[in-house]
Amino acid sequence: MSADCRLYLITPPALPDPAAFAAPLEEALAAGDVGAVQLRLKDVPDDAIAAAVRALKPVCAKHGVALILNDRPDLAAALDCDGVHIGQDDGSYRDARRLVGPDRIVGVTCHDSRHLAMEASEAGADYVAFGAFFPTTTKDPKTRAEPEILTIWQESMLTPCVAIGGITADNAAGLVAAGADFIAVSAGVWSHPDGPAAAVRALNAAIAEGLAARAG
Repeated sequence: MSADCRLYLITPPALPDPAAFAAPLEEALAAGDVGAVQLRLKDVPDDAIAAAVRALKPVCAKHGVALILNDRPDLAAALDCDGVHIGQDDGSYRDARRLVGPDRIVGVTCHDSRHLAMEASEAGADYVAFGAFFPTTTKDPKTRAEPEILTIWQESMLTPCVAIGGITADNAAGLVAAGADFIAVSAGVWSHPDGPAAAVRALNAAIAEGLAARAG
């Protein structure tokens, strides 16, 4: 089982002013370890996505954090993002890989299905994402996953796994202990009552707690 786990931030579901969001993103990334930021904008024009990438990419680059675009491998390549995350309805892994090239990250949503995850892993995905583990208001999850899927995955596969769905500093440690390589969080950071920096610090502490339990 992997001896490490990192935080994977997902942007809020709407960014009316991406330039203004650069400040809270900077606050979050400066507060602790973050492995990746996923830009997740649904039902917006391509130029709005491009504007968001232009605003957020320098902040991510400053902190050495990968910027991953949701859904759109074509734009991920055109806008020189570090990777793309695709759902089961966003086309195949092979099409995404063809569009972004060999050197960018491609992650795949696999819901609560080890079968889908194994298919993605065998095709060459850089990570697979399982969830939702908890109720979430960020999106309407199609499935609910149990922590056991993370443990089984870690015991049999090398491809990193991401846990997603309703995760906060209060419930993250158990998923880390179960075997998550990344903990994906959106509202648990951006809606935290004490701000994104406090949320990242609390999540990093929860990850450390989960890793200690995993090691013990």
